[in-house]
Amino acid sequence: MSIRVKFALIVAVFLAAYFIPIQHPRVQSAITDTFVMLQDYAQKHVLFCLVPAFFIAGAIAVFISQASVMKYFGPRANKVLSYGVASVSGTILAVCSCTVLPLFAGIYTRGAGIGPATAFLYSGPAINALAIILTARVLGFELGAARAIGAIVFAVVIGLLMSFFFRKDELSRAEETEAAFAGAADEDERPLARTASFIGVMVFILIFAAWAKPAEQSGFWWDVYTIHWYIVLPLLAVLGVMVWRWFKSDERQEWLDATSDFTLQIMPLLFAGVLAAGFLLGMPETDNGIIPNSWIAQLVGGNSLQANFFASIVGAFMYFATLTEIPILEGLLGSGMGKGPALALLLAGPALSLPNLLVIRSVLGTKKTLVFAAIVIVMATLSGIIYGAFA
Repeated sequence: MSIRVKFALIVAVFLAAYFIPIQHPRVQSAITDTFVMLQDYAQKHVLFCLVPAFFIAGAIAVFISQASVMKYFGPRANKVLSYGVASVSGTILAVCSCTVLPLFAGIYTRGAGIGPATAFLYSGPAINALAIILTARVLGFELGAARAIGAIVFAVVIGLLMSFFFRKDELSRAEETEAAFAGAADEDERPLARTASFIGVMVFILIFAAWAKPAEQSGFWWDVYTIHWYIVLPLLAVLGVMVWRWFKSDERQEWLDATSDFTLQIMPLLFAGVLAAGFLLGMPETDNGIIPNSWIAQLVGGNSLQANFFASIVGAFMYFATLTEIPILEGLLGSGMGKGPALALLLAGPALSLPNLLVIRSVLGTKKTLVFAAIVIVMATLSGIIYGAFA
């Protein structure tokens, strides 16, 4: 961080501390909700979502050969295979927008092209099977189907556009990566099946440890929820045996170091983003942020370009915990929100948030992050307008 940026931050904090009317009820409620949201985030996401994701990211960075990542996800990889896998990964992982970040950082730093990496980044939280099913049941089949189709199409188009816009950078990056890791595949003596099964066990631990509690206490999703810890504990035992038997002490230390690096890079930015989102918008279920919910409800009424664009902007910056976007939208639809803006928010919201954008910037840089966010917002806006015209 440059001296100018540090000085600007100091000035911004000073001005905020000097001028914010602390005694105003809205400001006090916003401050309270800021820390309530941070606690909620820590309780629901850190231990059972982010911690497994950090260990998976560390394992990808250490145990998966550079040649394998470049072969299947690099800039010169088969596009049908790389984008196909990346665009449907969300249905398998069912992770939230914060959990996908370490996984995205892991494959991107290991050499994956920006196209497949950003397709995976978007699809991970957007194509959550439980969220799509719940959307269809609560908000209507048409909206649920539009969300599912839109998310898959979005993932592919976003990846292709990012790859096109930054094709020169990606080819240069690929050449540097290939040169730096020339011969790495030959030096890797670990069988591919062993590495795949090791990471696979951690992925299953992540999926079941982070299994969200369904709204209805019946059916398949509830049955899995009631037994998910009985699945996680044996998997942890299997993982412990793998770590002990398959890896040397220096390899285990390298894995822990990589996991620590991802944690130190991502966690502070996530916490800062959650605090900012909590202060501005409050908890999703409340109206305690600096920006009142009534303002948002008024701006997303109908199916105009303005309503769809504003819904996309709100979705891109607001933090949604897993599945909370559905009851929020149910309330907004009851307050006059158009179906087009509802879809726009569903397509922009779960995949983006202010905390996410801060982390993505640390991985991709400012320019690529802004382009990624702009693509999501524009596509969500257009999708909302088209859907709203026929809904």
